[in-house]
Amino acid sequence: MSNASYAFVADIGTKEPERLEPILVNFLGVDGILRTDYGFRVRSTVEGPNARELNRKLLSLLRRAEQNATLEAEWTYNGTTERFVDYEPSGCRLAVRDVLHSRR
Repeated sequence: MSNASYAFVADIGTKEPERLEPILVNFLGVDGILRTDYGFRVRSTVEGPNARELNRKLLSLLRRAEQNATLEAEWTYNGTTERFVDYEPSGCRLAVRDVLHSRR
C-alpha cells in the first residue's frame, strides 16, 4: 500500500517539553509546533500508510522519552478525519472543510 499525505493536528500533554520537542521536530519538521502550558499544539502534514499507524508511531516515540506523555490527535485524508486519544480511536467524521463545501 502506498503512503498518503495526512493533515495532522494534535495536543500533546507533557511535563517535560524539552525532552519531547526534538522528537516532534524530527517527526513533523520545524514548522507548526507551538509550546503551550500543557505541552504542545502541533499542525503539520505527515506521510504514512494510515492514520492508526502514524498515530501509534508518534505516540510510541513520545512515550519512550516520557512515559506519561499524552496525544489527542486528528489525522485528515481524502475528506475524512480520524481522531485518536493516545492509542485509542475516538471517532471518524467528514472533514469540516468538505462538509462546508458539500452544502453549497
